[in-house]
Amino acid sequence: MFPLQETVWSALLVGVAFGFILENAGFGSPCKLTGQFTLRDWSVLKVMFTAIVVAAVGLQLLGMAGVLDLDAVFVPTSLMMASAIGGVLVGAGFAIGGYCPGTSVVGVASGRLDALVFFAGLIVGTFAFAGLYGPAIEAIMAMAEVESGDTLHDAWGISPWWIIGAMAAALVGVYHLGRWFEQRHGGPIDAQEAVLGEAGCGCGAQGCGTATQARQAG
Repeated sequence: MFPLQETVWSALLVGVAFGFILENAGFGSPCKLTGQFTLRDWSVLKVMFTAIVVAAVGLQLLGMAGVLDLDAVFVPTSLMMASAIGGVLVGAGFAIGGYCPGTSVVGVASGRLDALVFFAGLIVGTFAFAGLYGPAIEAIMAMAEVESGDTLHDAWGISPWWIIGAMAAALVGVYHLGRWFEQRHGGPIDAQEAVLGEAGCGCGAQGCGTATQARQAG
């Protein structure tokens, strides 16, 4: 039996708290993620994009304060072809299954059968990739590798604050664009509707209004 160190306990605590928040926000339901792909609910993109900007600002401020050594922060190698192929495959899985790896675990914990099927597929796919991994996959992954550096700052000397500024401006655009689409597609899906897994969570504006009225009348 492996001893549970403090880092493991803290990771478990943060994981449980994160899962609890996701479920209560409706992210443990496929309604939220499929709502993003149908442009009815932009909550997923808003939350993730906001987290990225906040984390980027936090890292830079901690580095400036001397609390964190930014050079010691691990940055994965920039493999452009692998990222493109992986992004298409993962995105297709999100759109078809309605879950991402994290939300599927939350869905399983809340007793959702579709989340269990998605999570089982995730495990099978992971082991299949590990079993098939070899020279051919390595060659594909090595395509379009950015050898000059793994960050925009290292590769092209762009100031991190310029990058953060561009991301913040894009984030504002996402909020406005998302609100525009949500208003025209009957969204967003509220947390209670998503958690309950209403049958009409993926419908259009007119159908969703009818489903909501029927639920309230009942």
